[in-house]
Amino acid sequence: MNRFLDRPLQYKIVSICVFSNVIIFVVNIFLLLGINSMSTEMEMVYQDNRHLNRLSNALNDVQDSMTEYLRSKTSDSLKTYFSSADVFSNLTKELDDRVTDLSFGRMERNIKNMSQNYLNEVSMTIDAKRGRNVEKYRAYYESATDLYNYISEYITSLNIELFVSNSEHYSELTKMFRTYEFVSFIVITIVMGGNIIIITNLVSTIIQPLKKLADSANEVAEGNFDAELLKITYNDEIGIVSNAFNKMVISIKQYIERLRMSIEKERHMQERELMMESHLKDARLKYLQAQINPHFLFNTLNAGAQLAMMEGADRTYEYVQTVADFFRYNVKGKKTEVTIGEEVTLVDNYIRILNVRFSGDIGYEKQVDKRLLGASMPNMVLQPIVENAVNHGIREMGDKGKITLKVYREDDNICISIGDNGKGISRENIDKILSGNWERKKDQNDNNGIGMDNVISRLRLFTENDKAVEIKSEGENKGCEVIIRLPFNEKEE
Repeated sequence: MNRFLDRPLQYKIVSICVFSNVIIFVVNIFLLLGINSMSTEMEMVYQDNRHLNRLSNALNDVQDSMTEYLRSKTSDSLKTYFSSADVFSNLTKELDDRVTDLSFGRMERNIKNMSQNYLNEVSMTIDAKRGRNVEKYRAYYESATDLYNYISEYITSLNIELFVSNSEHYSELTKMFRTYEFVSFIVITIVMGGNIIIITNLVSTIIQPLKKLADSANEVAEGNFDAELLKITYNDEIGIVSNAFNKMVISIKQYIERLRMSIEKERHMQERELMMESHLKDARLKYLQAQINPHFLFNTLNAGAQLAMMEGADRTYEYVQTVADFFRYNVKGKKTEVTIGEEVTLVDNYIRILNVRFSGDIGYEKQVDKRLLGASMPNMVLQPIVENAVNHGIREMGDKGKITLKVYREDDNICISIGDNGKGISRENIDKILSGNWERKKDQNDNNGIGMDNVISRLRLFTENDKAVEIKSEGENKGCEVIIRLPFNEKEE
């Protein structure tokens, strides 16, 4: 059995099919032979009756042909007589003339003997007729006719008795045939059932390792690489695949272990790199923060001195206090993060300072969601943008220039919008500013020195989002809008 199961799958499947078909074929052959034998026997039941019927017909033909010849005395009637006499003689030879105690045998022997005598009497009748001996052929004719009647009665009697006997035998054969059909059906059913059981068991034995392989493969596919290795039962194709599967699982487990160790080492390295990157980010922010140009400080202090000479002490005090608050915010320490509210306050102070410098020419409007003012952002971001809008957008517009500051929520972002109604900016220059390729003209010395590239860099570092700053402008003299998007944190709201 093990030698068979070690064979290739194709050999085993073909062998099972051939074995089952051979069994069914052999059983069918035996059943067909039995059916043919019984059919032959049933056909032979009435063979004697058919022979007696042919004998009776031949006897009638002889009697009729003799009578016809005696009446017409033609050559055709004579030929008919000889032909019918020859047929009847051959049929009588087939009768059994053995001495027996059976009534059927005695009657058949008597028929045969009387038939020989009858043929002799008929022959002599024909000869007497041909010799024109009227008295002899009449005597022979009467004797032949008497024998004809006796033979006909015997044949009829024997035929009836044989028919009765054969009918009983035929009924018995019919019952046996029905029984044989039922037995054949039972045998076929048993053979087919046995074949199904044998084939099912063999196929199950062959397929069972494949099912185990499929179950193990599903476990591995779900990530369970600790699944029990398959037991190699047979050395067929399934056994070869199972062995290869075991080796694959072992290799994967070893690879995962090596990968885990590699990832662990890489994670430690990434942690070190993140720490270094964090320190570098801190340094970059402080470096950018340190780039503030003191040029603006000199301009505002000079304006305050001029105002002190021109006006009384109250307005000078208010102006100087605003300037003091403004610069205190810029030099109050090493803080790189402030609240949005602090940045908005710085813009308010900056606008007031500018309006003192430019005699109240700058319009200023705020739309601020106060719930968002506690959120964090880098310091010194909004004021440089407002300064840029004033210097490059509305400075030459006089009292028609307007700055709009908005703070609002958009999805998961806090948006800060600083817009103006000034000269606007082209798409090409917007792209240059956002990519860091903008070059300030040599004569532009009236800003605070931080510039948009500084602001954009710090915001991108702070938010870790390259799209933290967006600049919009519909074209020349249609204003400009700078939108800052900060991540929303519900705890800061």
